[in-house]
Amino acid sequence: MSQDTQSTASDTEAKAEQPGLLHGTSVAPGVAMGRAFRKDYDLSQVTLQRIPRDQMERELNRFHGSLTESRDQLEALKGHLQGNVPEDHVRVLDTHVAYLRDSVFLSDVENLILNEQMCLEGAIAKVILDFDRIFRLVQSETLRERAVDLRDVGIRVLRNLENGEGLEQSRQRPKGDYILVAGELSIVDMFSVDNQHVLGIVTEGGSLTSHGAILARSMRIPTLTGVAGLLEAVREGDFLIVDGTEGVVRVRPEELVREQYRSDTDSSAGDGPESQPDETPDWADFPGHTRGGESVQIAATCGTLPEVERSAVLGMAGVGLYRTELLYLIDREPPSIDALTAHYKSVIKRAEGGGVTFRLLDADSTLQLTYLHEERELNPGLGRMGIRALLANTEVLRKQIQAMLLAGADSDASVRIAVPKVVDCDELRRVKEVLFAERHALRKAGTPFGEDLQVGAVLETPTSILGIRDLASESDFLVINFNSLHQYLLAADRENALVAGYFVQLHPYVVRTLRKIVEVCAEAHKPLSIFGATAATTANLPLLLGVGLRHFSVAPVAVRAFLESIEKIDLREATRLAEEAARAVTSSELDPVMRSFGEGYAN
Repeated sequence: MSQDTQSTASDTEAKAEQPGLLHGTSVAPGVAMGRAFRKDYDLSQVTLQRIPRDQMERELNRFHGSLTESRDQLEALKGHLQGNVPEDHVRVLDTHVAYLRDSVFLSDVENLILNEQMCLEGAIAKVILDFDRIFRLVQSETLRERAVDLRDVGIRVLRNLENGEGLEQSRQRPKGDYILVAGELSIVDMFSVDNQHVLGIVTEGGSLTSHGAILARSMRIPTLTGVAGLLEAVREGDFLIVDGTEGVVRVRPEELVREQYRSDTDSSAGDGPESQPDETPDWADFPGHTRGGESVQIAATCGTLPEVERSAVLGMAGVGLYRTELLYLIDREPPSIDALTAHYKSVIKRAEGGGVTFRLLDADSTLQLTYLHEERELNPGLGRMGIRALLANTEVLRKQIQAMLLAGADSDASVRIAVPKVVDCDELRRVKEVLFAERHALRKAGTPFGEDLQVGAVLETPTSILGIRDLASESDFLVINFNSLHQYLLAADRENALVAGYFVQLHPYVVRTLRKIVEVCAEAHKPLSIFGATAATTANLPLLLGVGLRHFSVAPVAVRAFLESIEKIDLREATRLAEEAARAVTSSELDPVMRSFGEGYAN
């Protein structure tokens, strides 16, 4: 081997060992950590060998024997899921049972055996692949899901055959817990054997409305789909952290990152997929309290109905921020008013009277919603996003606001609309104009609706801070998206390792910004809250409390660690720390003060 070749091979191996970050679409929230178990077999690799005529009857007998065994497995699986997931979710398995009796599927396989003398494994694989190609050529999400269901059924039958060679690697599932890594979100991979060992699921493809997705959410297994480059980036046995709440997969993370996640999940013990009780756990005591007994209000940040249900079980103070993107990611076309209304009603109902703040659709061109963006922009993070995209497509905005009005008709709970990526008051006023017009139309039609919807700005752009007094005057409430604001203020991506140092602790200028927001909102008597993963971290909490923030929105999966962190904080010390931070002009000036505070905080 030449020196250049050796160098290239070494570079490739070194790159494979480096930690990586992949993004996907959240199907089910939560955090899971474990070793990867890949299910990346390819049906096209199944051997299409011919058989002698005297073996045809044997192949047909094997086929019908495997069909019977597969039906028995599905019935047993339905029994296993009974009582663990909603009844209508258990019934999705009836689709698989139906395919095992489908006359077209059965006759096509039998014809290939009888007329083309094809072995059973090859005949099944060919029928599945033919159906798959046909279904996927049609621009219909329903037909694509049928292709996935039929593929699941075919794989189950193949696995039950005695000689299913060529289907997949001969290896067995790993002992103990694992993260399932696959091309498609498949029921056969999730639940065919020891489903209790599946900690999390990550796939390259798959739909948010597929039967696999429905069961993943019901079983509360943290799940991501649409993870580009997954099978290329993840090897068998790689350590993964699946963050279904944030929508990221950390591949081969460094030990420091692992420990941080372990600390969070350990403190949330009893909050995992297998132990989500219907009763409020002992540790869930709201509001939260600092060491000195000062109250901190904690609402939930959610993006799915299971998260809302979990927040209600925990007794959190309503839903402080509900991300509304889910329904828009399900299909190529925007959801109907009826679909939006039904979903928002469910959110309000499952919040159990706690009140809900719906954030309007916050989508940039990376989500490939063609009715909002014709093509991907060169810099999506600084392009037509959030309220800009909605105001450029007012029909989408109008439908969403009308659905929120209709959803609030039968509820006494407060319903609020948060406007994302606000730059100035003009955008808020235009949203209010649409709200006024939709109210007028519903009132004229005699249709009941929620009368008291409030409108507030999400503070995340630098200009929204420069104009904070004007926005406070124009808004009914304000919400800080700390993830976005933090990055925009520093012009740094927190996922970029080259600039990660900016996020080790809050920069003094960021502290000054937060203090100014709190002061203006207090003067204007406007409610203020903050959300975002960086707002809930142990390192940032003392400064956030120190500047005067008292209302937080936290993902239910992270709330136990959040409560425990608050209990350790002395508010007087945190206030003093924030004052010193605001006076500093560089991060390095804060280092000794933060270290001193951190030692006391840890104790």
